[in-house]
Amino acid sequence: MTGDGRRTARRSPGNLGEEPWGGVRPFSIKTKLGALVVIAVLITTGLSIVAVHTKTELRFITVFSMIATLLITQFVAHSLTMPLDEMNAVARSISHGDYTRRVKENRRDELGNLAQTINVMADELEAQDSQRKELVANVSHELRTPIAGLRAVLENIVDGVTQADPETMRTALKQTERLGRLVETLLDLSRLDNGVVPLKMRRFEVWPYLSGVLKEANMVASARAGIASGSGSHTRTDVHLHLDVSPPELTTHADPERIHQVVANLIDNAVKHSPPHGRVTVKARRGPQPESLELEVLDEGPGIPRSEWHRVFERFNRGAATRPHGPGSDGGTGLGLAIARWAVDLHGGRIGVAESERGCRIIVTLPGLTSVPS
Repeated sequence: MTGDGRRTARRSPGNLGEEPWGGVRPFSIKTKLGALVVIAVLITTGLSIVAVHTKTELRFITVFSMIATLLITQFVAHSLTMPLDEMNAVARSISHGDYTRRVKENRRDELGNLAQTINVMADELEAQDSQRKELVANVSHELRTPIAGLRAVLENIVDGVTQADPETMRTALKQTERLGRLVETLLDLSRLDNGVVPLKMRRFEVWPYLSGVLKEANMVASARAGIASGSGSHTRTDVHLHLDVSPPELTTHADPERIHQVVANLIDNAVKHSPPHGRVTVKARRGPQPESLELEVLDEGPGIPRSEWHRVFERFNRGAATRPHGPGSDGGTGLGLAIARWAVDLHGGRIGVAESERGCRIIVTLPGLTSVPS
């Protein structure tokens, strides 16, 4: 979980202990200790032979043998304990929440395998921590929109700006239902931790579905504008949303709630970067596979430089080149497009920036009835 494919590939822990030479590894600790014993014996034997031929006293030979053996033993012991000290320091850092430190992998023995295992563990813990932070950020971003819309509707009713008519209450109900769905998403945390997110796939007609998403976006923007004007801030209500679905009877097979996240966040991003009284177009076309879908969201803003195309879907990316166009607008948290990519990836689809004569053009491709990655 770069989460959001950015980590360095490593051997899996199950392959770290392979023994290539029929169970005897040429650089193993067992081999080194055996070589130490053999060398000590050879030194003692060699010095004994020298003593016999030179008539040197045995006590001198014994002292020389002990010194040579101790020096060699000290060298071998240092080569074994130094990486253990480094591993201990890295493990202590990991236990304190620092997942950035790694052990040097410059050995070909059991300690080298242990270093690789520790690094793989640190990679996994870092990825899980990143996924946890991403989940909290995504959920916070998603909760803010329905809460803000619901608060705006209720405050307008309390202040007498609008009446509690059925249409207004339906808007409030939709936001409440969306909050409920987001809470249900939180209950799937265990599946998210395991890398599995449930998709409720079904077949639905694209035109009425997207029409409802655009209508809800318009109603929420109008409701927000009621309290935003009183607080001196500005909410974009001057941008016209246009829907283009061809053919009109187009259908697709996907998770409507996840696709709602994609379209709503793309529209929100396009509206923020549209010029005053601009136009945002949402297009839907049939894809190459059965019930696959190609969505396109086009605005009339300043566009995105090609050098930034690969970064626009990163979390917290709020490039200066794509600063919002409208008066008093801000760039948000930089999570909307990251959430859109997350939802598209769950479907096994693709999302990216495409060439456009004017503004920003983002294309989403959903696979339809093809298998969705687990």
